[in-house]
Amino acid sequence: MKSSALASRRLGRTIWKRWSGYHWRSLVETTMHCFKLLGERLMAREFDRQVAELQIRAAILNRFTELGNPETQRVA
Repeated sequence: MKSSALASRRLGRTIWKRWSGYHWRSLVETTMHCFKLLGERLMAREFDRQVAELQIRAAILNRFTELGNPETQRVA
């Protein structure tokens, strides 16, 4: 049995996730997957243009994320 599975059983799933950083890694992997969906390769050849291309992709991803978040309002 793997050590992570054993630790999960002994500590409990919630404590194990917090202890191992599982949730954080999962969020990072999901973000990188979405980032790669915008294109796996860079089109630009010059370094400065590559940086700009990646910044544009990050801005697009951030905008998509912003659009997906609900806007909550307090009701009296």
